[in-house]
Amino acid sequence: MLDEEFIAGKTVGDLGREAMWYALHTVIAIIILAVVVTVMYFMQLDQDSSGPKLIGIGLAFLIPLIGGFFVAKVQGNPVAGYVWISGLLLFSVVCVWVLDLPTGPGLCENCGAISKLTRTFFEINNGSGLMGGDGFLVGCLLPLSIIAYSMGAKLALKTDNS
Repeated sequence: MLDEEFIAGKTVGDLGREAMWYALHTVIAIIILAVVVTVMYFMQLDQDSSGPKLIGIGLAFLIPLIGGFFVAKVQGNPVAGYVWISGLLLFSVVCVWVLDLPTGPGLCENCGAISKLTRTFFEINNGSGLMGGDGFLVGCLLPLSIIAYSMGAKLALKTDNS
């Protein structure tokens, strides 16, 4: 049975609408990151050098932060401030996936669990080679952008309440 304090007088329809807004805000955060990645791709930067990756980290945080701020300012829905949970869930699922990937020569052959994760998600120049080299995008930039979107929304909602 659901706890009545948690529901706080909300109907099933209200909870359903909040769940749909939650999913929509998560998708908006992902779309904002997709736009950032697409723009950087069309700039034809060297994808293997560390400079564009560091710029990508900054833009993957800053642009969704600004986007979340403006979306929440216009819409005013408090659900937007909680999509950081989606970022953490995504990061957790991808971590489990990476830990289950087989290693071999050149693919983080003698790595422990922590080394496997850090080299896959956070190492810019000497990655693990797992996930076809997309670990940085999926395990670092995607959760970062969702969390930044949530932070921007929280800032907008805080300024509205003040």
